[in-house]
Amino acid sequence: MLFNSLTFLVFFALVLPIYLLMHDWTWRKRWLLLSSYAFYAAWYAPYTLILLASTSVDWWLARRIDRATSAPWRKTLLIASLSANLGLLGAFKYTDFFLANLRWLLPPVWQAHLPADVGWVLPVGISFYTFASLSYTIDVYRREIHARASWADYALFVSFFPHLVAGPILRAKVLLAQIEEPRQPTQQQIVWGLILLIFGLFCKSVLADTAFAPVTNQVYANLQQFGSLDTWLACTSFAGQIYFDFAGYSLCAIGIALCFGFAFPDNFHFPYAASGFMDFWRRWHISLSTWLRDYLYIPLGGNRLTPLKTYRNLFLTMLIGGLWHGASWMFVAWGALHGLCLAAERRLFGRQGAPARLPAILLTTFIVTLLWIPFRAKSTTQMFDILHHLFANVPASAHLDTLTRLFIPLLLLGIFTFQYLARQSHLEEIFQRCPSWLQSGLIAGALISLYLFSGGDEHAFIYFQF
Repeated sequence: MLFNSLTFLVFFALVLPIYLLMHDWTWRKRWLLLSSYAFYAAWYAPYTLILLASTSVDWWLARRIDRATSAPWRKTLLIASLSANLGLLGAFKYTDFFLANLRWLLPPVWQAHLPADVGWVLPVGISFYTFASLSYTIDVYRREIHARASWADYALFVSFFPHLVAGPILRAKVLLAQIEEPRQPTQQQIVWGLILLIFGLFCKSVLADTAFAPVTNQVYANLQQFGSLDTWLACTSFAGQIYFDFAGYSLCAIGIALCFGFAFPDNFHFPYAASGFMDFWRRWHISLSTWLRDYLYIPLGGNRLTPLKTYRNLFLTMLIGGLWHGASWMFVAWGALHGLCLAAERRLFGRQGAPARLPAILLTTFIVTLLWIPFRAKSTTQMFDILHHLFANVPASAHLDTLTRLFIPLLLLGIFTFQYLARQSHLEEIFQRCPSWLQSGLIAGALISLYLFSGGDEHAFIYFQF
């Protein structure tokens, strides 16, 4: 069930009023739990059993970890949780990738003895809910929180439908604490939540799917026909597409949760105004970057070791972060390149990163845009073909229409200018500073644009595949 579908709007229009009409907090939570499982079952009902099993195992293990007094036994229970979660994620997401690479490495005579691709359908959201669940058992092991939640409360934390399939990756200390305390959304929260939902759908349906995706898809699908200018437009369009696709989803998730009285942290903070790669990862997919920092980078030693080992930790963290996105060497390359950029920036500028000046921001945005190429490319061959088209004088047999060539650069310039001017602010602050007539105009413009350009199509969010 997609946020940008009529099915979801009907679902939301039923779930929210019933939730608000209930007065008992326990019944409200059970209604949200039931609704969240129905939301997930609408995609593929049998996979709710995987979600249920993963939730139950981690809840049981966390309680045992919390009660255990023996350090070796607590560590054994934590390893069991890590093995269950990562094993489940690895089996569904990386088995075919492993078999394909093993076939490539082995001599032909041995390849016949390998099993064929298992062809399992990847459970939607598995990368997100396994990371959320893992953070709970790790935090309990670290004695940062206690495993006192009931099974139903913990199950709601894992499966709460606004964040279930594509984040933000929430921590138990953030969401579970809210679930345990009765909540009554205020009128202001519901209004702002609905505004965020509208803006999120506008970002997804109008900007990502209508403005940017057609340019990216047309050039990437017929690369040999286009020259350098149109290839540059396609690469910059994908930078816009992936941002508004994922940031649009996050706005929807935050807004929907707020309508029920739950506060989610921001997941994006004007990343194309970042002054360096350290700053970029403080602004892009914040819930993932902070998860990788707290549960991978710091345990590896963080910046507490020698400079060389710090660079190694940065590189390994981003390498694994790239692999988290998908079972492809393209994602590994994307993560590795970001790791190298982070290490180089730290070597040049120290722990504070690059200075917050316009030249550094422009250079960061330029490099980030180039690094989206392996993220979008289907193979190394396509990646190098795109780079060749960008920097060589390749003859073109086709070109994008003149209106597109004018519109895309102007739109991207407007987006960059807005993010640069707003880089120290938050969306809610900016909106509240606007006069009422402008607020109404922005909401009306977003709704009209959705009506005109969505066309009734249901394009899945890019991060659903992760």
